[in-house]
This record gives sequence, C-alpha cells and structure tokens, in this order.
Amino acid sequence: MTTCAGCGEKEASRLECPNCKKLGIAGSFFCDQDCFKKNSDNTHFPMSRAIHSIVQLAAQNEANKESTLPPSMRNYKFTGTLRPVYPLSPKRVVPPHIRRPDYADHPQGVSAIESTREKRIKILNSEEIEAMRYVCKLGREVLNYTASFIKPGITSDELDAICHQACIDRDCYPSPLNYAKFPKSVCISVNEVICHGIPDQRPLVEGDIVNLDVSLCFHSDLNATYPVGKIDDESADLIATTKKSVEEAMAICKPGVPYREIGNKIEEIVRPKGYSIVRRYTGHGVHERFHCEPNIVHYGGSKMPGKMEAGHVFTIEPMINLGTANLDHWKDDWTAVTLDGRRSAQFEETILITETGYEILTRPPTTTSSSSHKKKKKKSKSKANANGTATPNEGDETPEVGTPTGEAAEGVKELHVNGS
Repeated sequence: MTTCAGCGEKEASRLECPNCKKLGIAGSFFCDQDCFKKNSDNTHFPMSRAIHSIVQLAAQNEANKESTLPPSMRNYKFTGTLRPVYPLSPKRVVPPHIRRPDYADHPQGVSAIESTREKRIKILNSEEIEAMRYVCKLGREVLNYTASFIKPGITSDELDAICHQACIDRDCYPSPLNYAKFPKSVCISVNEVICHGIPDQRPLVEGDIVNLDVSLCFHSDLNATYPVGKIDDESADLIATTKKSVEEAMAICKPGVPYREIGNKIEEIVRPKGYSIVRRYTGHGVHERFHCEPNIVHYGGSKMPGKMEAGHVFTIEPMINLGTANLDHWKDDWTAVTLDGRRSAQFEETILITETGYEILTRPPTTTSSSSHKKKKKKSKSKANANGTATPNEGDETPEVGTPTGEAAEGVKELHVNGS
C-alpha cells in the first residue's frame, strides 16, 4: 500500500503532486483532493518545496538571461561557457571635429576606398610613413591605458567606454566603430573568443584572459592578450607562446623576405606546444585603408606570393588556440569562437619594412636624453661588433619589448594626420 504523502495515514490514490511529477520526484501521491490542498503548502515534503523554489528560480534566471539576447542568438548552441550579456549600450558618439573614415556614417559600414582592390602592395612615401608612426604611437598609448583598467568586476562595455574616450582625447576616430556595422570602438575577446568580440555587460572574472584589439583611424592596428587576476598555467603558457611567435616572426622581416616565411616561423614556435593556428583570419596591410594587401597568413607551408619591400606596412597578428583551429561564429555577425570552447590568445603589431630591416610602428621609442641615447647606442654597437652580429636596427634579432627596430620618428607630435 502507498501511504498518502499528506496525512501519512490513509492509502494514497492516483492523485499526484504536479510539481513533483514535473521534477521526477517519486511517491508524491495523496488520498484525496482536500488532503492535497491542506498539506501541499504546509507539510508536503519540505525538501520538495525547496527543490521547487530552486528550480523555479534557476529557470527564471535562465529565462531572464535568454531574454536579454537578440532573437537570432536565443537558440544558438554555444561552444564554451562564455555568454554575452545584453542589452548593448548605445553607439558612442564621435565629436564632429574629428576626421572620420569613409565608412563612419555609411548605413552598412562600407568603406568605398576598400571597395577598389589594390593591384599591388602600396609603398608608403615619407609623409605617409610619418603619419603611420604618429597614429601607431597614439594607438599604443590607447591600448596601454585601456589595459590598465582590466580587473575582475569591470565589464567589457566599460573598457569600451574607456578606450573610446582615450581615442577622442587624442582627436582620433576609433577605427572599429561602424566598420562593416561593428557596434563598438574596440574588439574585446574573452577566453574562447578568437577575435571580434563585441563589448557587452558581462563582468570579467578572476581567471579570464582578455584580448583588446585597438585601432585608430589613419589606421594603426595592434592588440594584446591580458590575464584577469590570477590565471591557470595553461592559459599563461598560451599567452607567452603567442607573444613569442609574434616576436620571432617580426625578427625575420626585411626587404626580399617572402611573406609566407612569417607563417613558417610562427608554426615553428607554436607546433611543438601542441597548440593550433587559426587559418580563417590573417594579418593585412594597413594605412589609409584599414585592411588591404599584403595578406599575412600565420601558418606554415602556405604558397602565399609576394616579398617584402621597403615602404610596406602590415600587421602580424596570429590567433593561437589551446585546442582545435576550427571555429564558429555567434549569431551577432561578428564574434568568432573556438569550436571546442577552449581558450585562444592573440598579439598584434603594425610594422614597417625599412631599407635594412623593419620598424615596429606600434612600439614607439621611449624618451631618453641625447647623452644616454648615445651611450646606449655605442654600447650596443660595441657588443654587436664583439659578437660579430648585426644590430637590432637591421631586423636580425628579436627586439626587446617596447623597443622598435629602426630609427625613431622626429617631430611626430607636430604632425597632422591627413586622409581617412
């Protein structure tokens, strides 16, 4: 005999608690309707009632979270644990006195200048190179400043606001804003997001890794991946390996080197670690066009044509994954994520090919006194002669962090950027 779950005395009928039935809790049968009404609120399974409340609250929270997403994303099967938190903040305003790229006010974010494909890689003249030095210097300032606010609890939308204002303070248009309708001023990619993450209301949490991809109009282009608080050893090694691959790839750059050698060098660094290299996205030429020739692949064994020439400016920006190189896209038209939900890291620099090597435009030289600069230069030259090696200015060594290879631009503060 099954005893009534309410009075605990009479034989239970087939009247079952509907909530328990929904939750799969067996044995919730009552002797009659009056007994169920009398006991369901008072004595019927206190644990069951607690479970009811927890499940209902969880369902409500999930429904609330789901309801913030745009309709196109509500049935999307996410590859990892990261979830965007909507609604997005309104599009940020750029003051009218700041020069705007041709896509800034286009309804579809189309760049007319990029619609006409270049027949060859552009060789920048001296004025254009000075403009690139200037805007890349500002880009580094903006990236470093924005990154200084990274900590658990801050949202990527708040970081976007900081980056946007830093660009405005330098009288520069944030290049991502409305480019092909991208809604924000910086791409922020967290954990399994490979690239093009849209800043939203999700707070960063301890252990996250986050990439900031900053671009200022003429255009400069650079990014870096940062830890949020203390991160696990695997994530730390992924970040270090990705950065090293960029450093080693830049070190081989000089006139006459085939562009495909960049991918070969990156593969040489990454493959022994067991990490994968994203093939879908590449480095690119950059100047008055945000994206143009040359196309820089980051994996080895490619047949990419073309050789470096003095005056070429381009980015190196490998995206390295812990797991598979395959990717998927959230249904927001932008966010690229790893297909297995594992983490991805990226670093990017904009470099100029000089007559003797390369110059990292996005690493402007630190200010030093003329006397200390001469001493440092003399010391470096003596060391090079003693070892029988070339100086870093010739692009044959991996540069130290924060030190460009090549001559520093003079008078960049007075330069007015034209174009875009």
